Amino acid sequence: MVARSILVRHLRSYQRPLALPYNATRYITSQTAPKTRPSSSSATPPEREKSWLTRKVESSPAAMRIFVKLTNALGYGSPKQLAGRRAFAIYEHVCATKPDHDAEFWQKECHLPPTFQSWFTVTNLHIWLLTVRLRALPKEHGKLYIQALIDHFFIDVEDRIRAVLQPPATPAVPYTFNSPFYINPNASTDAPTTNGKPKPRSRAPDRLVTRQMKIFKEQWAGLGIAFDLGLVNGDMEMAGAVWRNLLGARGASGITFPESSSSDTPTGATTNRYRRTVNLVGGEVVNVAKVDFEKEQIKDDGSGVHDFAPEEVDLYLKYPELMLDIVTYARRELVRLEGLSDKEIMGGQLDKLRFGRVRV
Repeated sequence: MVARSILVRHLRSYQRPLALPYNATRYITSQTAPKTRPSSSSATPPEREKSWLTRKVESSPAAMRIFVKLTNALGYGSPKQLAGRRAFAIYEHVCATKPDHDAEFWQKECHLPPTFQSWFTVTNLHIWLLTVRLRALPKEHGKLYIQALIDHFFIDVEDRIRAVLQPPATPAVPYTFNSPFYINPNASTDAPTTNGKPKPRSRAPDRLVTRQMKIFKEQWAGLGIAFDLGLVNGDMEMAGAVWRNLLGARGASGITFPESSSSDTPTGATTNRYRRTVNLVGGEVVNVAKVDFEKEQIKDDGSGVHDFAPEEVDLYLKYPELMLDIVTYARRELVRLEGLSDKEIMGGQLDKLRFGRVRV
């Protein structure tokens, strides 16, 4: 009860935004959109070319004074807009790049598949790490920065979901950049038709995009609450959050060994694909008693994460070490961010905010 009351006060101190973040209006950024689609082979977003207006204003002090007065009159210099622009730079260059920078650890050591779900999970962890530091900002700034960071995160998530579910015939300019961490199975090949025009592509209905956004909103909230509890209760609680949210909760319903009889294998499962844990997604479960868990446990939830096959059972032995590494990484980065001043967070060099590797 004591730990629970501490967590409640901890959450109330920064008032987590509860509205659907992906419905927020886009912030006006200080950078112009790239003229060409960035290459997916690069893990770092390329520098965006400055517009004619930006170059003109920067070259003339008089034009700069007029431009500043005009933007202030229009509200572009308000604390909310400043937080939005800063949060966009932090998200694009600090959070969204982390899956690519440490892809070998997440994909080879943690066995996360190269799917968008994996990219979202890893990025979501770093959103939480930054959110913890942003709570310590002065109240008039903290709420603006937290909301802005989450807004940019979900705008980018929606943009990436549409690129997967509704790929245009001609690749569109992304909200941030293309990540090589995950594979887009519906990526356009730009194959022209006989008349030289790209072949029209079929589009997934918007209701499917909305459904996926609700699922990711639930995952964002769930990971945040689980790690907040670990932040208060200690490393064992945080290790459990790591296992459930980042390692797919593999082995939650038991481990199948090579010598196990066929009767122990879930009905409908193949020899190399297991869904031993139940991960209900896509909406609220009204009546849990009506859920057919035997049917659900062999259903793929779309995350790409499955329990290890019997011949891979030794991989479970690495789990304690993996959980220790990720918990240590989270604690280390939280201490590092705590050492940065509010001025560095809100206006310092982005290099000071960038995360290190999980295993140093």
